Amino acid sequence: MSQIRSKNTKPEEIVRKYLFSEGFRYRKNDKRYPGRPDIILPKYKTVIFVNGCFWHMHDGCSKFVMPKSNIEYWKPKLERNKRHDIENKIALEKQGWKVIVVWECDLKKDKRDGRLMHLVEEIIENKPNGLK
Repeated sequence: MSQIRSKNTKPEEIVRKYLFSEGFRYRKNDKRYPGRPDIILPKYKTVIFVNGCFWHMHDGCSKFVMPKSNIEYWKPKLERNKRHDIENKIALEKQGWKVIVVWECDLKKDKRDGRLMHLVEEIIENKPNGLK
C-alpha cells in the first residue's frame, strides 16, 4: 500500500503530456479545489480526474474486482472513495467547473489515442467565447 502513489501516476502523466503537446496549460493537484483534481484548466473552467479503476470502483470494468479477503476493510474504504468522488464532482459543478473523469482502463494502448482526442473535444466544448 505504501508503494501506491496518489499523485503523478503513470495514467496522469500520459494525460498531462498529451494535453501539453496539444498546447493546453494547466495546474495540477491544487488543494484549493474539492477533491484536489489531478489537472485544472482554468482557461476552460475544466477539471480532470484521472481515476484508477480499482480505487474508484469503475463500474463494469474488468480492472475492478472487490477483494475477497479482508472485506470488512476494503468494502467501506472503496465505497468511501466512490462517495467522495460524487461529492467532489457536485461541489465543483456548483462552483461552475466542468468535471471530466478519465479512467485508467481508457488509457491502455488500444484505446489511448481515441480517448485522448475525445478528451480534447470535451475540454474545447466548454470553452468561454473566443478561446481555442
